Amino acid sequence: MSLDLNRIYLGDCLDLIKEIPDKSIDLVLTDPPYGIGECGKKNYSRDTSPGISKGNISGKPRTKQIKATRYTPKDWDFIKPSKQYFDEIRRISTNQIIFGGNYFANILPPSSCWLVWDKDNSGDFADCELCWTSFSSAVRKFEYRWNGMLQEDMKHKEVREHPTQKPVKLIEQIIYKYSDEGMTILDPFLGSGTTAVACINTGRNFIGIEKDEEYFSIAQKRVKEAQGQLRLGYGGSAI
Repeated sequence: MSLDLNRIYLGDCLDLIKEIPDKSIDLVLTDPPYGIGECGKKNYSRDTSPGISKGNISGKPRTKQIKATRYTPKDWDFIKPSKQYFDEIRRISTNQIIFGGNYFANILPPSSCWLVWDKDNSGDFADCELCWTSFSSAVRKFEYRWNGMLQEDMKHKEVREHPTQKPVKLIEQIIYKYSDEGMTILDPFLGSGTTAVACINTGRNFIGIEKDEEYFSIAQKRVKEAQGQLRLGYGGSAI
């Protein structure tokens, strides 16, 4: 079985990658479901989270309440991928970077190289996220603000269309650090397409797989837009 480069596929990644040859992918960079139900009531509970402070007529600061995005509840968001998924991911790729690796401690082997994403968060959002990696180097920290409506680059805010969407520029930083131009990166849990967009911007080949039709359609749109920007000479961002 062969999946074409620089394309995204609709389907269950276990079905699509089981016949991919061993170690034929340079890097798997992915953010699988953690089984914590982030798209449902957990996200809705953040409606009371404070937003931006603004001055009122008396000159005293006031805080505007920000409504949490109402993502479509999904059954898959409450289920962790089984060990078979990770065995296949590790079989087909030379290296792996897996967000939420702390949720899969009983499945993934020990690693000396964890990535720590400092999100500069407040409220009940997690301060950091952890990525398990197959690399043997030291622990590394990446800083990029992703705090509700507040983002690191407020002049170029990203639309958050997926409950666990990662910032493109964060993924670009990781790609630059752990791969070379022209390599092939696979994201078997593509979500809204961030990894594919980051690959386009950084000159890497990509393969993306997403089984949810809603998010697959969003990913298709984002990939086409990024490819169009690249053809016009606007793609990419230096790190």
